[in-house]
Amino acid sequence: MFEPSKNLKKSLLAGFVVLTFVAYSFHQRHDGSGVALVLPPIQTPTSTPPSTSINSEGADDGGTVTPPAATTTPQQTTGQYKNGNYTGSAANAYYGYIQVQAVIQGGKLTDVQILQYPSDRSTSVYINGQALPYLKQEAIQAQSSNVNIISGASDTSQAFIESLASALSQAH
Repeated sequence: MFEPSKNLKKSLLAGFVVLTFVAYSFHQRHDGSGVALVLPPIQTPTSTPPSTSINSEGADDGGTVTPPAATTTPQQTTGQYKNGNYTGSAANAYYGYIQVQAVIQGGKLTDVQILQYPSDRSTSVYINGQALPYLKQEAIQAQSSNVNIISGASDTSQAFIESLASALSQAH
């Protein structure tokens, strides 16, 4: 009876592990090609997001991120902010950028509109579809960018906080 040597077994096992890793890496790199996630849209921007020359991996292609000028009409208010719409800077969320616009009415933060978020991978769409509505709700409730980091969406949370803080700093 033929008994494979230990070296042959180890080689076959190592080959299997390498092939599995390659297949997994390929799947992650191209994830979303055969997967259809049906999620409600986070929010459609009311203004055109800034044009950038930053690629989907977050690398700068030589251009700069230039957010549009804040559209504000400062008025006397009773809250802590000046009324208007304030666009925050685009913040890096690892697989792309997050940019928000703070809507201030009556001196209070009444809405946070998501202008830009990573959406080229199904995993990013899923994570942002889950995390951004919670972050938005918590920011409105807190009336600031001081919100909790969401477990499993820490990059998204940090970028949301950074962009919202930038927007709210303009409203003071």
